[in-house]
Amino acid sequence: MALRWGIVSAGKISHDFVTGLSTLPTNEHKVAAIAARDMQRAQEFAKAHEIPKAFGSYEELAMSSEVDVVYVGALNPQHFEIGMLMLKHGKHVLIEKPLCMNEKQAQQLTAYAKSRKLFLMEAVWSRFFPAYQHVRKQIASGALGTIQEVNVSFGFDLTEINRLQKKELGGGTVLDLGIYVIQASQWAFQEPPKSIKATGELNAEGVDVCVQAELEYSGGRIAKIQTSAKKELENKAVIKGTKGEITILQFWCPTTLIDIDGKEKSWPLPKGKYKTNFLNSEGLRYEAEEVRKCIREGKLQSEHMPHSESLLLAHVEDSIRKQIGVVFAEDEM
Repeated sequence: MALRWGIVSAGKISHDFVTGLSTLPTNEHKVAAIAARDMQRAQEFAKAHEIPKAFGSYEELAMSSEVDVVYVGALNPQHFEIGMLMLKHGKHVLIEKPLCMNEKQAQQLTAYAKSRKLFLMEAVWSRFFPAYQHVRKQIASGALGTIQEVNVSFGFDLTEINRLQKKELGGGTVLDLGIYVIQASQWAFQEPPKSIKATGELNAEGVDVCVQAELEYSGGRIAKIQTSAKKELENKAVIKGTKGEITILQFWCPTTLIDIDGKEKSWPLPKGKYKTNFLNSEGLRYEAEEVRKCIREGKLQSEHMPHSESLLLAHVEDSIRKQIGVVFAEDEM
């Protein structure tokens, strides 16, 4: 039986998510409804993607009996409120990263999901790509030895992207790009950092446009992470162990890596029904497959992206923001 998806927000990432779903079997995934605060946008999205129902409010989607799970592709400051609304109405939820604006909100949301016995996951899609699963196996098997260092950078010229520049839209690189570099280091080390040291540059709005941070783990092992909304960086993750290293190319959505033997390994993506807005968005299919698998098995969390990991990411993000002076209204509530 197909898992029935409801989509919140008719923006670019929602378009890409639905396109990713189009690469999966129709007897496993079905998009049942789309909701936007502008009914016309919802109807246009529904028409473009052949979705049966369009709603002009999130509440209507939450109350629909034809939806099993909701994908939340709204702006960062809306994640907590929409997530709570959907859980309140008995829906399983997949929320675009970041899960919430800070650790406090993330704690409340995950606790409520558990109390409602509903599946909830932060959509850190990277971890479900075959390349990431390969890296996890290589580390677990001991092929890399003991992980000593991770270097990961993520940056583009994003000066024209309004939502990244505005504080009221939950802007800055920490919540948009930073979550990717942090999760990559966590994927390698599999333990909370013992210390976090960060520096950054803020714009006139008071949100960060670039960040450099060093996370120290047990035994003096280090992750060096960097983000930028001003210029393109190397945009790769290098995981160094005592026996060798792996380089993950385009590490946030990788189809290729350079393995410990120095050879490239690739996992090509299928083409979706429509052109995507962002690189390799067809790969959103992998997290959708994970959601269906977990729900079908009665799991409330994914082992690859559990609530504890979302709380840890939020904690690291909060620490970095505090050190560089980025404060959102949600931090003071």
